[in-house]
Amino acid sequence: MKLNAPRKITWLVALILAVLGLIGYLVTIPVITSLAFWLVLIAAVLLLLATYMEGL
Repeated sequence: MKLNAPRKITWLVALILAVLGLIGYLVTIPVITSLAFWLVLIAAVLLLLATYMEGL
């Protein structure tokens, strides 16, 4: 199995989603707090997909 490095834009989107999820978990923000877990999960899945798929 060949792994690829994710593109910078993909990495930045995943980073922003993860940071928003972490902030939402630590601080009560109406919309972000309820989605904190899902934001971090989506960020992790995005990075995993970008590692396995070429060009993402």
